[in-house]
Amino acid sequence: MKTIERFLKYVSYPTMSDENSETCPSSQKQLALAKELCEELKAIGLDASVDEHGYVYGSLAANCDKTVPTIGLIAHMDTSDECADAPIHPKTVLHTGEDILLNEEKGIYLSESVYPALKNFRGKHLIVTDGLTLLGADDKAGCAEIVSAVEDLITSGKPHGAVRVAFTPDEEIGRGADLFDVPRFDADYGYTVDGGALGELEYENFNAASAAVTIHGRSIHPGSAKGMMINAALLAFELNAMLPADQIPAKTEGYEGFFHLIDVEGGCEHAVIRYIIRDHDRAKFEEKKRIMKEAVDTLNRQYGEGVAELDLRDSYYNMKEIMDAHMEGIEAAMTDMRESGAEPRCVPIRGGTDGARLSFMGLPCPNLPTGGENYHSRFEYACVEDMETMTKILVTILTDAAK
Repeated sequence: MKTIERFLKYVSYPTMSDENSETCPSSQKQLALAKELCEELKAIGLDASVDEHGYVYGSLAANCDKTVPTIGLIAHMDTSDECADAPIHPKTVLHTGEDILLNEEKGIYLSESVYPALKNFRGKHLIVTDGLTLLGADDKAGCAEIVSAVEDLITSGKPHGAVRVAFTPDEEIGRGADLFDVPRFDADYGYTVDGGALGELEYENFNAASAAVTIHGRSIHPGSAKGMMINAALLAFELNAMLPADQIPAKTEGYEGFFHLIDVEGGCEHAVIRYIIRDHDRAKFEEKKRIMKEAVDTLNRQYGEGVAELDLRDSYYNMKEIMDAHMEGIEAAMTDMRESGAEPRCVPIRGGTDGARLSFMGLPCPNLPTGGENYHSRFEYACVEDMETMTKILVTILTDAAK
């Protein structure tokens, strides 16, 4: 039960990252959890430290004579800004199939009719919130599973190779790998423990970009505006209408990419409209960026050069480009999942992880599950039994190579 105890402690730390910040970590409150994790790693026997940017590194020496790969385990400490990160009030419930009451006062329920995946958890215990905040299983479940797995590994005395552990800030805003010290980490390959349902193994992710379009309007009294006013907010709507209407998150699945409108702000004089752009296929990804550029160019042709400015930045790429040459870590994880009673299934990530960028930085790094669901949501939950199984799987991964 140490995994669950740790998880409940970690979620009490508010760690939302801030994409508007220029610092690393982007929010200073992440450092409190970083220091806690560092002390826990030291307490169980690792050589551990936290740097000035909030990256936690831990190292455990091999205890076997056999030459085996050095394996790294990585999770992130920050949480999404999609909903509140405090105060988190977790509780554990047995899911019987009935709607789960999260908040009696506000009448908030977690229901299979809205979230069909809940059916897979009947008869299991779920950790949920009061429906007013996210839970933080993304990725504090991964943090708890890693610390508990390494502790179990040490306690067991089983032979193992060298182990590396890292906890990163700012993954949710795409900066988790920015200052990650790959040479210092010194692993042959790693795993991010940052996925969803038990059994899911991910080594394909979106190619990703962010797009911010700033629109400069011209304001004038509406009574005398004819031929002179340029309403920036209306141009924002016009730009959005130029994008493919069926290529949005609510209408796509699997390998299908999308344009996701995440924020609109402004009025007549000035407006900013922000998107994230995603696709597994590199060629389709580049085409989506071209479509965005053409939409901005169209506004400038129609309303005057400089009316719309585009800030388009690539965030990360599909790690499959790298992992195709490093399948041994994936095959080992699939075998170890089966040994621990979980049937593995490779699924594409409809998102990204630190592992995507780390793979391009020289550290092949597929993604393992945590046992959580409904991330970035007030209806997020984590399965107690699956988190405990995931902890066992990590121990198996770390010991099998030394057999």
